[in-house]
Amino acid sequence: MNIVLSGYYGFHNVGDEAILYAIIQALRAHDPNVQVTVLSNDPAFTEKTYGVHAVNRWSVGDIVQALRHSDGLISGGGSLLQDQTGWRSIPYYTGIMQIAKWLGKPVMVYAQGMGPVNKKQNQWLMKWTLNQVDRLTVRDEPSAKLLKTLGITKPITVVPDPVMGLQPPTTPTVWWQQQSFTRPVIAVSVRDWARGRDFERKMAIALDRSVQAGFDVVFIPMHGRHDDETSRRVLGVMKEHAIVAPYDASIGEKMAMIASAHLLVGMRLHALIFAAVGQTPFIALSYDPKIDAFAEQANQPVFAHVEDDHWDGEALFSYIQQCMNKREERKEAMVYAVAPLQQVAQQTAAEALALFREKK
Repeated sequence: MNIVLSGYYGFHNVGDEAILYAIIQALRAHDPNVQVTVLSNDPAFTEKTYGVHAVNRWSVGDIVQALRHSDGLISGGGSLLQDQTGWRSIPYYTGIMQIAKWLGKPVMVYAQGMGPVNKKQNQWLMKWTLNQVDRLTVRDEPSAKLLKTLGITKPITVVPDPVMGLQPPTTPTVWWQQQSFTRPVIAVSVRDWARGRDFERKMAIALDRSVQAGFDVVFIPMHGRHDDETSRRVLGVMKEHAIVAPYDASIGEKMAMIASAHLLVGMRLHALIFAAVGQTPFIALSYDPKIDAFAEQANQPVFAHVEDDHWDGEALFSYIQQCMNKREERKEAMVYAVAPLQQVAQQTAAEALALFREKK
């Protein structure tokens, strides 16, 4: 069986690469002989990293050829169908689905997070396309609710994010061991936010106070150089010592780093998911509904939204202290909430394989 995977792959974003890795691993767990072709921004990197075939996601000819010789298309996971970060995403990903349907191939939407969808033409594109797919799964209830409001009448199933099916390494990375931490570690995941950087100043204040209170602070860049730059901007505002982990560390290494920390303060969704699977309690700073949705699933707090003016660095530090004081209690609540999600995360892959076999 040959399956084509479409998503935000080959851009060196650890979260999306973790999704790709998790889907491939889950497919292979259920069918060791499955052949996977990935539509990638960096086909050579994708082929080398995951041992799959990859083609240029921007070449229509390559895409058509890959789909023509496939048994079906998986679209996802991740936040593909949204126009918050740009207008091209929805036309692109629905276009890939339409090519697959034009070629007579079954399409499965795989554990996607939906929205926000602001433009009317994008709402129409989603309604028209998703009502034609063969299997529709989303990663949270708000995504399912949004699709229903857009007029999608296909059955919608809520499933865990694919990354919930991964297991973090059981030992710290060599880099982590070299730091010789002697104090509890707070891991931090930040991203750039075009609508203002005041949150960076607030975070710097909170992290300075955390260091003064007896914690070590480590930034974990999730999206390569992009998050490395943001991490170093926050570090540049800080007065106390903190360090930035290597931005080019592997998926496994970043999972291990977060699992080795005592608490994560994070903006990136998959930093929060890495914390959940590594049993590290987290505090979320939200910039998108997907952050709120996963924090609710994991029974962990969203302290504030980055655009909200009604919080400051001192308040965040106070909340960090509270969470550290109740760390075991928060960890227990999280483990209880996410254990069922981890158990069923790989089942989505089994459903995809069953769909494609049925449609052969």
